[in-house]
Amino acid sequence: MADLVRPAKAVTNQEVKMHRPMTMSDEHEAQKKAIYEKMSPRRRKFVDRIGYDRWNPFAEPKDPIEWRTDGTKRTTQQLVREYLQNHAPENYSNAYGRGVLEMCLGMVNGDERFLAMFEFAKWYAAELEKHNIDINDYMP
Repeated sequence: MADLVRPAKAVTNQEVKMHRPMTMSDEHEAQKKAIYEKMSPRRRKFVDRIGYDRWNPFAEPKDPIEWRTDGTKRTTQQLVREYLQNHAPENYSNAYGRGVLEMCLGMVNGDERFLAMFEFAKWYAAELEKHNIDINDYMP
């Protein structure tokens, strides 16, 4: 059996940045050493594993998660909870709750499919109203 030769792994820009040793001022280097010396042995083990030169105790925090909100500055979770508490039938089913959640996510994300369903629902409610039919009593 012939030996298989694996191609070299491609290195991404993120990996290059992550593994490049940092250049620090003497003051930062002294602070870094003081932080390292005050660490517990378990935490030092982590730093040793990634490499002292690569470890940056002064790294900028990562950007927070972007919370998607609607025009009223409420998240989908807030909208769904408010709707189900104030407008849903007393004993609604799981399917009803899932429908509310799906519709809310679609509307907040601007999904055309859900915008079309919303427009149709408004139009259909107006059609039923023209014929004096209450949507709550209507059963086809």
